Amino acid sequence: MSTRTVADPRQGTAVEDCHTSTIMTSRVYRLHSTLELPLEDTYDFFDETDLPPEITDVEITRRNNTLIISAVSADDTISKYTPTAQLKASVTENRVYEEDPEEVNGPGPGPSGGGGSPQWGAFEEEEEEIPSELVEYACFKGDLETVLQNTALQYPMFQVLCEVAKNAEKGTLTAIVCVDEELEAVRIVDGEQRPATINVAEEPRDDEGEDSVDWRNNDFIS
Repeated sequence: MSTRTVADPRQGTAVEDCHTSTIMTSRVYRLHSTLELPLEDTYDFFDETDLPPEITDVEITRRNNTLIISAVSADDTISKYTPTAQLKASVTENRVYEEDPEEVNGPGPGPSGGGGSPQWGAFEEEEEEIPSELVEYACFKGDLETVLQNTALQYPMFQVLCEVAKNAEKGTLTAIVCVDEELEAVRIVDGEQRPATINVAEEPRDDEGEDSVDWRNNDFIS
């Protein structure tokens, strides 16, 4: 998989110097993920996907209910003691039904006959048991430090996460990335890439407060 952008670029104002490391010049900001996909599909994805050229392989480790996917650098100059980027997911079990319970059993007993009263004693039908199974899911949920950790190879691993998002039937991935000193917005919803923009908002300054008016707790405002 060649290095590429997975969302329409939107130019913005740089929040800081993007060239913070000789290992990677691209950075990821404001990431938030709610991705979910079956654990078996997650393993299959990493067995079949083409990785960015900066990553030669990934190491997948499961520790109890946590799945850790670590990048293996293709650059021999990176020390083996340098923590490379890793994706982190929690593993949960969800019951999956083969059919919708309401479609099989219907909405339940209802009124019948001319009087409109339910005929509970007329006959009894045993509710058909719907076939189901417990399926383990990998849940990439949280913000940047929770889902995508460590700086080395951060952006290539983010590209991998974007491909994971495109294979997830459920969940959203949003982020702001800095590539070649330009900010770009990323938004993937339920496996589909969506247009995204960056909104710049002024944050309150530290020196505001003592002399400013507290409009929310003002007795003269009702």
